[in-house]
Amino acid sequence: MLHAALWLRMSCLALAALAVPHAVASADGPAWPPKMLADALAGPLAGCEEIVFAARGVGSDGHWYANFGYHVRDDKQMMYGRPFGGRLCKLNLRTGKVSTILDDPGGGVRDPQLSYDARKILFSYRKADSRYYHLYEIDIDGANLRQITDGPRDDIEPIYLPDGDILFCSSRCNRWVQCWMVQVAVMYRCGPDGQDIHPISCNIEQDNTPWMMPDGRVLYMRWEYGDRSRVKFHHLWTANPDGTSAMVYFGNMHPGTVMLDAKPIPRTSKVLSVFSPGHGRKEHAGRLAIVDPDAGPDELKWVRFVGKGSNFRDPYPLSEELFLAAEGNRILLIDGKGGTVEIARAEQPGMWAHEPRPVIARPREPVIASRTDYTQATGRLALADVTHGRNMAGVKPGQITKLLVLETLSKPANFSGTMEPISLGGTFTLPRILGTVPVEPDGSAFFEVPALRSVFFVALDANDLAIKRMQSFVSVMPGETTSCAGCHENRTDTATQRSVPLAMRKPPARIEPIADVPDVIDFPRDVQPILDRHCVRCHNYRGKKPPPKMLSLSGDHSPWYSHSYAALMIRGLVSHGRDALGDLPPRAIGSGASRLMKHLDGSHNKVKLTPLEHKTIRLWIEAGATYPGTYASLGTGMAGRIRPDREPLQSRCASCHANKTDRAKKPLPRFRTNPELLCNLTEPDRSLILLAPLATSAGGWGICKSDRAPGGVFASTDDADYRKLLTYVEGVRKNLRKMTRFDMPDFRPNDPYVREMKRYGILPASAGADGEKIDVYATDQAYWKSFWFRPTKAK
Repeated sequence: MLHAALWLRMSCLALAALAVPHAVASADGPAWPPKMLADALAGPLAGCEEIVFAARGVGSDGHWYANFGYHVRDDKQMMYGRPFGGRLCKLNLRTGKVSTILDDPGGGVRDPQLSYDARKILFSYRKADSRYYHLYEIDIDGANLRQITDGPRDDIEPIYLPDGDILFCSSRCNRWVQCWMVQVAVMYRCGPDGQDIHPISCNIEQDNTPWMMPDGRVLYMRWEYGDRSRVKFHHLWTANPDGTSAMVYFGNMHPGTVMLDAKPIPRTSKVLSVFSPGHGRKEHAGRLAIVDPDAGPDELKWVRFVGKGSNFRDPYPLSEELFLAAEGNRILLIDGKGGTVEIARAEQPGMWAHEPRPVIARPREPVIASRTDYTQATGRLALADVTHGRNMAGVKPGQITKLLVLETLSKPANFSGTMEPISLGGTFTLPRILGTVPVEPDGSAFFEVPALRSVFFVALDANDLAIKRMQSFVSVMPGETTSCAGCHENRTDTATQRSVPLAMRKPPARIEPIADVPDVIDFPRDVQPILDRHCVRCHNYRGKKPPPKMLSLSGDHSPWYSHSYAALMIRGLVSHGRDALGDLPPRAIGSGASRLMKHLDGSHNKVKLTPLEHKTIRLWIEAGATYPGTYASLGTGMAGRIRPDREPLQSRCASCHANKTDRAKKPLPRFRTNPELLCNLTEPDRSLILLAPLATSAGGWGICKSDRAPGGVFASTDDADYRKLLTYVEGVRKNLRKMTRFDMPDFRPNDPYVREMKRYGILPASAGADGEKIDVYATDQAYWKSFWFRPTKAK
């Protein structure tokens, strides 16, 4: 068997030079070229003799973004799939013959991009002996393969920039998808030889499929969710090649479609994109859509779908009526009505065809002069009128007096597709409180923000209560100044003031820090002590009678949270963004909409907080009302919840609480109380599931009664079924104590968290050895600070 290096050398040189088809063949047919291709060669493809495309295996994970890197639980489980093997291929359009430019049976090839003169191919390549994709360049005939980037990170989706640099997406950003177990890639750029690699995006989620537009901007897909649905907002954006002027291009007001692989259609102002339905399909599969942005970024009626096919990938527009695309293992030519003809395919079992590109020279786009200044640590944001916007009804001039500035924080690892335990039904991310900036009486604001950090705002009234929440993020490059007309204003709107806004008549304001409240609030550490001082004496499960409204605000552990945190969320005392849509009406979420704040103003049982306590709870709500203040909480500390099919719940509870049955048609109990509040893992015998059915004479509350048990379902603690339930809750507590939770004195973060923090250089290689305790709060802070931009020289 040939050694991998020898095989690779043969593939790159000998096979390419001989131009012999190698396990990838053109479509069978009685005549070549087929009529659609023959017409194209006389029209949009005139002067084009060949196309290039990639062939590779695909992973088993169905998410559109899970095609590089490794799984968080097992860093040997790679996401790029099997069979391993990648080829860079070339189809002769005149003869139908396919030749191999590069072949690596154990590697992977993706994302080819032709140079402006069509003599070279820039692509992402994972060699057989490597875990990572890096950028390479090769001549169109297979000669002069050269590596451009390296290192223990993945570099994918590269494009040539008109000034000679390269823009690409990379996992060098050291973060993980907020709602899945795979890594994130955001946009970077570098010199033609891989020098001066630096980010031009600080998105905490994926940037995807960048492509040059005729005016010199970059068109790409941005996925982001700030206090809104994780599966709804992945639309088209543009930015300058230096990262400045990031702005929505199309679709951000229309959730529910992933818009990927967009490219400009020659000689039009339109683009061709894949609209992958819902939360997207594997390898970006979906319908082909022609997007006309001339009516603005939100007009769906200006989208025209091409035919009815729904599994196309990697489209390349040749004209408004003719496109290249991939589907499964085939490369297709597609006309404007959705008619298709196969022109090539990947023949090896398990291989898919990808990314067809015509080999034809094209003009360079104009070079947009850089608007960055890398000697500055900040940029500037100008807001014309905060009361102007799509959903600002009822907000009058002067009501908003300041903006609370927060930063949404990247995750060093992630372990599930849901938000637990960061929140209960709300945000997936921890935010950092940066401080406040003033809003002038005319609604304008002008202020500095730290460069390359994802920030968002909460508009506050004179009492510091929330009026409106951004539910998105914005960022600036070093030295950049950017502006907006209002708050979620229509992108076709302009500023309404007839004179220079008041804020712009002054130097930019600096963020005023909030020194007496932690910048990342931790509920058990920062909020629970306030509840202990003012609320728990009435609201707990330790009394002879149930607490008022059955509301416990003690810090006792529930299976995933604490009783107090779970109760505040479940009872709707705190209003946060939920995992839903964004741009909610004024005073719909945040402190201004949270009933908890009204209970703390002195009117509820004379409960009166100190100013600092009141501020702490208010800012905790504005910061998303999260439970932990560390990402080390992820993937651990969540013990089992009580199961309704467990005895004795079926036999002793279902007669009153049943509303459904199991597979055997036995009644299953369903309690009106959330499972988080049924068990007390701090004091198991003070669990609601035990106190409610236990007779008062036995120390319970006697809430659950029947004709046969008028004092309570359990007459005493000696009841065998009571003992079974108690044993079950004690077992859950034992499980929690074994795994530990972030607020426990003996907490131990899980192995993947420690592994990744070592990989990022945040923890030393010896961290955690021999039971050494890791300060996870300090570790997280060091991780987040590793992203802070530090002024250097101009780029």
